[in-house]
Amino acid sequence: MNNTTFIALNPFSLMMEPERVLQTMERSQQLRGLRRHKLRPLDKPLIPYTQEALASRAAFDEAIDAQDRKEQARAFLLN
Repeated sequence: MNNTTFIALNPFSLMMEPERVLQTMERSQQLRGLRRHKLRPLDKPLIPYTQEALASRAAFDEAIDAQDRKEQARAFLLN
């Protein structure tokens, strides 16, 4: 195995040389054979939240935050 082949197969050397990464990707038969499709992030929830669900989530978050504040106060007082 010559040095050029070793560098092309070594992922750590590829990370240090972005141009070589692009060249390797262009030559890759496996990458060319992949099916391509566009994925889009979900910007909005599929089921819209009701006001009741949002209020419930806010109450839960506030309860967790209050518990954290109590624990922090106890830790401060014990030290």
